[in-house]
Amino acid sequence: MTSSGSTIARVSAGPRPIRSRLAVTLLAYGALALVTCLLAPLVGSTSISLSRAFDRSIPFADNVDAQIFFVARMPRVLAGAVVGAALASAGVVLQALLRNPLATPFTLGVSAGAALGAILAISFGAAVTLGPLSPVPLASLAGAFAAAAIVYALATRPGRAMSTSVLLLAGVTLNSFFSALILFVQYLADFAETYRTVRWLMGDLDVGGFGPILGALPLMVAAFLIFALLPSSLNLLSVGADIAATRGVDVARTQRLAFLSSALATSAAVSLAGPIGFVGIVVPHLVRLMAGVDHRIVLPASAFFGAAFLVACDLVARTILAPVEIPVGIVTAMLGGPFFLWLLVRKG
Repeated sequence: MTSSGSTIARVSAGPRPIRSRLAVTLLAYGALALVTCLLAPLVGSTSISLSRAFDRSIPFADNVDAQIFFVARMPRVLAGAVVGAALASAGVVLQALLRNPLATPFTLGVSAGAALGAILAISFGAAVTLGPLSPVPLASLAGAFAAAAIVYALATRPGRAMSTSVLLLAGVTLNSFFSALILFVQYLADFAETYRTVRWLMGDLDVGGFGPILGALPLMVAAFLIFALLPSSLNLLSVGADIAATRGVDVARTQRLAFLSSALATSAAVSLAGPIGFVGIVVPHLVRLMAGVDHRIVLPASAFFGAAFLVACDLVARTILAPVEIPVGIVTAMLGGPFFLWLLVRKG
């Protein structure tokens, strides 16, 4: 009786520490993301008055502060927040799915497929639009979905769990193949088109309004709804598929959901801002160093920290050489490259 009572006590007390840690994590990292997003629009090559920007007595057409705040900076900050959160969360999920600490959201070839779609739209002048999505983001999404479908078909067999080794190999192969096609298209394009494609491939948050964000938002929401179902299963799956199966995890379902959610998040992020690298590997590892390895903590913390991280990187990108703005992908690469090498050395 005493033994069973103590067991029940341990089980009932078990969720409390994780709940308190989760609450503290959401509060701390959420506050960091919120403060970063509130302060970032106030900083730039041109100083603005926040009170004047929100002064309704001044017509918007005559209010330069309001135009800079609401048209130039706020959409860029919001884009950075959603893209950073999506890439960081996708990185967490893929590292657990592939059991590889060096996996990134671009491992599956989705980014290369999105890039190929965007490059084709830029080079051949596509004119198809869908709601708030202009031709380039729409073509980017189409390329991302095509790449995800190819990788999924190669790695999946009916009635069996997804082969993570095939998933990884197919993603790496598609990355190389699509990169070669991108180079071929750039070779055939004229100078102006090549310049546009190169700038897009650098990754940039200059979205030019709230429309592109609204266009990518449904995919983001769908991805994060699936992310919310995964943390407990990912804890077991990251140890091993066999161990996860013995603990009652539907391995095949979890793998498919992890692949689908990370592909959706990466597709939406790349269509909105281009292929911004290293966010999906830097942020999850930094969060693990600070908050531990439990995916119930790491996943939401990475989303908030990824949002703050990319907004801060974009702030550096648009102020370090002001009034010239550099693509944010350059900043993340300069920060992420040394960090990636450090991870390799640490892993070795």
